[in-house]
Amino acid sequence: MNNKIVGIILVVVGAALAVWGYNIYDAAASQVTRAISGDTPIEAWGGMIGGVVCILVGLTRLK
Repeated sequence: MNNKIVGIILVVVGAALAVWGYNIYDAAASQVTRAISGDTPIEAWGGMIGGVVCILVGLTRLK
């Protein structure tokens, strides 16, 4: 597959992952859990960090 196509796919998937992770982080249940115990759901961190990594890898493929 062409590197530019792979790069575009990675950027789109990364953006979706980052938004999904932030939505989990910002959910009401997560806010209550953070207020009580200070813990953040691992899915939120995984989504946000995974999304940023996908975006960065995708941008390097676009060049």
